[in-house]
Amino acid sequence: MHLHLLPLLALCGACCVAAGPSYSLRGSWRVSNRNGSLKLPGTVPGCVHSALYQRGLIQDPYYRYNDLHYRWISLDNWTYSTEFKIPFNVSEWQKVKLIFEGVDTVAEILFNNVIIGKTNNMFTGYSFDVTGMVRDTNSLRLRFQSAVQYAELRSKAHTRYSVPPDCPPKEQNGECHVNFIRKEQCSFSWDWGPSFPSQGIWRDVRLEAYNISHLNYLTFSTIYDNTSQEWNIEIEASFDVVSSKPVVGEVTVAIPKLKIQQKYNIKLQQRQRVVKLLVKISKEVAVETWWPHGHGNQTGYSMTVLFVLDESLNIKKSAMVYFRTVQLIEEPIEGSSGRSFYFKINGLPIFLKGSNWIPADSFQDKVTSELLHLLLRSVVDANMNALRVWGGGIYEQDEFYELCDELGIMVWQDFMFASALYPAEKSFVALVRAEAAYQIRRLKSHPSIIIWSGNNENEVALSINWFHIKHHDLKTYIRDYVTLYVRNIREIVLSEDKTRPFIVSSPTNGVKTMEEGGISEDPYSSLYGDVHFYDYVSDCWDWKIFPKARFVSEYGYQSWPSFSTLEKVSSQEDWSYTSRFSLHRQHHVNGNNEMLEQAQLHFRFPQRTDPLLKFKDTLYLTQVMQAQCVKTETEFYMRSRSEIVDGKGHTMGALYWQLNDIWQAPSWASLEYGGKWKMLHYFARRFFAPLLPVGFEDKGVFYVYGVSDLHRDYNTQLTVRLYSWRSLEPLCSLVTSPTVIRAGKAVVLYKKPVLELLKRCWGCTRETCVISFHLSTDSDLFSPTNYHFLSSLKDAKGLVRANITVDISQKGDLFVFDLKTSAIAPFVWLDVGSIPGRFSDNGFLMIEKMRSVLFYPWKLTSKSELQQAFSVTSLADIY
Repeated sequence: MHLHLLPLLALCGACCVAAGPSYSLRGSWRVSNRNGSLKLPGTVPGCVHSALYQRGLIQDPYYRYNDLHYRWISLDNWTYSTEFKIPFNVSEWQKVKLIFEGVDTVAEILFNNVIIGKTNNMFTGYSFDVTGMVRDTNSLRLRFQSAVQYAELRSKAHTRYSVPPDCPPKEQNGECHVNFIRKEQCSFSWDWGPSFPSQGIWRDVRLEAYNISHLNYLTFSTIYDNTSQEWNIEIEASFDVVSSKPVVGEVTVAIPKLKIQQKYNIKLQQRQRVVKLLVKISKEVAVETWWPHGHGNQTGYSMTVLFVLDESLNIKKSAMVYFRTVQLIEEPIEGSSGRSFYFKINGLPIFLKGSNWIPADSFQDKVTSELLHLLLRSVVDANMNALRVWGGGIYEQDEFYELCDELGIMVWQDFMFASALYPAEKSFVALVRAEAAYQIRRLKSHPSIIIWSGNNENEVALSINWFHIKHHDLKTYIRDYVTLYVRNIREIVLSEDKTRPFIVSSPTNGVKTMEEGGISEDPYSSLYGDVHFYDYVSDCWDWKIFPKARFVSEYGYQSWPSFSTLEKVSSQEDWSYTSRFSLHRQHHVNGNNEMLEQAQLHFRFPQRTDPLLKFKDTLYLTQVMQAQCVKTETEFYMRSRSEIVDGKGHTMGALYWQLNDIWQAPSWASLEYGGKWKMLHYFARRFFAPLLPVGFEDKGVFYVYGVSDLHRDYNTQLTVRLYSWRSLEPLCSLVTSPTVIRAGKAVVLYKKPVLELLKRCWGCTRETCVISFHLSTDSDLFSPTNYHFLSSLKDAKGLVRANITVDISQKGDLFVFDLKTSAIAPFVWLDVGSIPGRFSDNGFLMIEKMRSVLFYPWKLTSKSELQQAFSVTSLADIY
């Protein structure tokens, strides 16, 4: 067992030193099942599945059909137990507390064989007074109840009316009644993830001993006072006061870089245990603000808060403090009957470019610091500035938000309710209230979090009656919905955090939803709030199918991950698109067919006869389809920011579904399980570029918009070239006169009927030619080169199989891939198998004879390893 004597930690998780000791119970525990047939060591933090796997008692849970084979683990009741000696004299301390930062989920806790409490919420911390119970040698047991069985029992106990949905679709191979338990909702399965409702102690556990008083939590917010034009820091500290007498003391708040040191006198009593401080920063002090990625620096300041109580007890808390303002602007728009929906950071309107975050693994103990760094670094490397933490997962660990602060990633934070109705009985509401208060206090000091959202899609589920509730019963469910999200969660947010906006749901109509009592008649309205949009049947190359909405917080298309990712969890018999494994891994109804049907609109199916090559080619084609679909849709949203058409437009956010994968399977993700970039992620790096030309057709006319996320106006020139599929030399080109693109705006740069454009290039037809175009400025700033297909590629004439060769060389920590092609090659895909890393570009249209691409390895590798693993595929190779 690995036990450590630590400095005292505040419940909010930052460094806090005090006279009292803190004793960590992390390390090796004993794990056993209900009948005692299985007894094994298990690591805390951790879960049962991980313990079984680490002891070799089960295979990788993600291998083949193990999500079905290991269902017994979640249906059993497990016990975690440990014995420990405390390396300090307990008699010297007035109070000893046992603190859990995360228990998953339903457990009875026994300290020295005495039941001291129960847990039933994965999303809150728990604290138990064990003062009179501590001995020299102590035992601690957590007797868990199966989350699946608990949820079923709670559902059965709710006898007045059902709370749908009862069970997930059969394709998900999931468990039922997840809406009755405060646990990671997707752990019971989702349409992109498996069912692994595990049990365990998933965050820190420790003993804390203290005299006089103990700091429970310290939280703070930075607020800009528009009247005085000064920054203020509001600090709130909660104490457990042991002393029967009033505790007096002094607080010193110091921010050395800003030369701030302010002192306050405080008095604590057993009934008055919360201290609120206001730190006023003179406007003479030059405070640098925090900005999202691409818009400025992420400046932060080290702040210490020192409490000296009764002249003898010192409690010191250190944290990073950032200064930024956020406003959600919902105001009338000229030329529209609706309202805007966009964010201002530090007074500047900012287009949110990004994706949706789901849990990075079914087993949180596998989400390492290294993995978080890799995934979040990939966000900013793709020119994104925002993530939505989706409401069916978890409130992420502290390091996630710290990294978002450091990288400039804005976070749209859902509360953990998703795609379901929920009970609103008093006991459930009490759980939710405690959860909301706990998470707001834990997270509100992070500048990256710019909005709270009450749930994912529950408003629309009621509004358009997803669950086929009888009309006369709807009032009951609407009442429950308003009780939970408006009268409780919203009330707590407004009380605990006045620095950022709250919306009841996503999608929602924002202020209009509130005007309508908390549920809007049409939450999908393009005139208000945010929308989610999915259409797998219509042609995704037709931009007219997409909503010209104010803000699009979910949209996307599926693809399969690469073969190197799937290979780890499959066997040779699985390597076919129509195999039992391929069907089992697809949790979205008809998803595999939908991908092929969408691809078939513009591409021919793979023709190679070798079964393995055909499977790999099909995986590649789904990624081509996904990347091109999401590119077309995102570019439509990007160019819609500055215009109103038929009352619609002023789009100011595009967050595609989804960023990351929870396991190795087909999904909407742009990052595969483990972090490998799909073709879509490379496309995102281009279509989220700060300066972007967007080309499209409307009624036979070819348009190019210039889209800018830059902070100043730029004089730009557009270069347009037409290539024949048969030649690497452009048939013709043109350069437009300089045009000013205003900061943060989109503007039409070019407009020409396609037939006129083709006539200028002798011999060009829609089927024989392709258009490329890019922007240049008078400041040596260039956009990515974009392209526009004039016909479906299945109809392209002159497209031949390119012979692409590569020469790999090492340059410092990077590798240079010098490519040479014999012909134009669309969707050139460079792959180095399982070697971790990313390329500077990939999935591109190769229209020049030679091109150099960089490879950034994430782990140590060599030129010879890369040469051995390397393969290159372009579209014509699969025919």
